[in-house]
This record gives sequence, structure tokens and C-alpha cells, in this order.
Amino acid sequence: MQHKGEIIEKAVRDSGYPITKLAKKMGKSRRWVYQIFESQNVPVDYVMGIGRIIHHDFTEEMKDLKAYQKSVSNQYLSEPPAEFSSDRHEAEYWKNRYLYILERYNELLFRQEKS
Repeated sequence: MQHKGEIIEKAVRDSGYPITKLAKKMGKSRRWVYQIFESQNVPVDYVMGIGRIIHHDFTEEMKDLKAYQKSVSNQYLSEPPAEFSSDRHEAEYWKNRYLYILERYNELLFRQEKS
């Protein structure tokens, strides 16, 4: 099994992004970040959050993350429901849709920078 914490630590250190600043953006302590580095199994939402902050795509290093993103993208590519049950659900849908599109845009920018 992959040690996700080590993968995250390497990406963070390679990015040069300060750990204190990363912790603050995540709403956590520096100790929490170091615990993530030591953890073999890190929740997907933390991986995605850290990746967005340091502008790193973890899908190549973490096999299960690619499958997760594929399932999420299929969910967001489908048409929105004809009627929402509440304003809260509508806001959540559009927030998630925006984040999905933003992630795709950032991936395109990242690929262009590499070329």
C-alpha cells in the first residue's frame, strides 16, 4: 500500500510552500500537517485540499485518487436535477461544479507550463 503521507510531504517540500502557511490555509495546526506526513492513509478530501493549495496534482502518485476523481467527474458531468429540494442543495451543487471546473482549468495551466 502506498504511504500517502510521504507522497504529500515530498510534494509540499518540493513546492517550497511553507508548512505554517499550508496549515493556516487548511484551518489546522502545523502539528496536524506533520501528522499527515506520518500517516499512511490520508483522507481524499485532505489530499485534494493540500493539492489545491500547493498547486499539485496527486493523481499520478496515488492510484486510488484517479478512480475517485473519475467517479466525481462523472457525477458533475451529468445534468443538474430539474428541481432542487432546497437552496442549500442548489448552492452546494454549484459550489462543487465550480471547484470541478477550476481543478480542470488548473490542470490545463499546469500542463501548458510543462510544455
